[in-house]
Amino acid sequence: EWELPDKVGTKENNYTETFGYLRWFLDEEFILEIKGEGLNASGTGGEISSEPMYMLLNTAISSQWGFPQKCPASCPCKTYNCHGGYGETCGFSEGFCDMMSKPAEYKINWVRVYQDKNDPKQKVGCSTKERPTKTFIEAHEKKYKRAGDAHPLKPIQNGGGKCSLTPPTNLTLPESCGGIEHGKCSYKTKPPTCTCSKNWTGPHCLNPVGYNDIDWDPPEKLSDIGFTGPSLRGGLGIILVVGLLAGIFLLAP
Repeated sequence: EWELPDKVGTKENNYTETFGYLRWFLDEEFILEIKGEGLNASGTGGEISSEPMYMLLNTAISSQWGFPQKCPASCPCKTYNCHGGYGETCGFSEGFCDMMSKPAEYKINWVRVYQDKNDPKQKVGCSTKERPTKTFIEAHEKKYKRAGDAHPLKPIQNGGGKCSLTPPTNLTLPESCGGIEHGKCSYKTKPPTCTCSKNWTGPHCLNPVGYNDIDWDPPEKLSDIGFTGPSLRGGLGIILVVGLLAGIFLLAP
């Protein structure tokens, strides 16, 4: 859970500055919290970040984050070593060491991010007015491009991922293109590629089509920096006058 810092405050808290927090939960159980008040009081200049972030899912293992299991009564749980004897392996969950001795597969069922679009502190999207990520990347394209890239920010690919068909009927395999409801595997291309249904996108149609209700970082206009051009009516009048004078001079003997 991520609460952004707010230097201005809100009407509800009498416009008092808040410093935000970060909270971690595991299976709905509260694990850890970092308070912005503590970072501010430390005098180090640290603060809860208001910059858009991304989540990194990996296989890191920690004795402080729900692993290993609660220590059995007959186990010392002082050392954890899959290659050791009973005293070093008894603290692991059943089957853990056997799993680690083989090539491991990490499966993620889903990742969901909940944000309240009516709360200005929970701005949906990764590019906001305060943190214009998109504008920064466009201004520093070379830092975000690999060899052969024309632009650093690419559009979402809709279909086109390689897929498999059931011979000889050319029916889409259940595991191809996200399943029958997500898309179909087209035999019209060589090799066959995915064509997504209406509400699904991505190379293999695995992602639901989504959008931001509010564009927090719209394209910049000249008016944003205080420049106001001539109005169409006034500009048209000037063009007509200049054109008329030019015609008079050209017709004059």
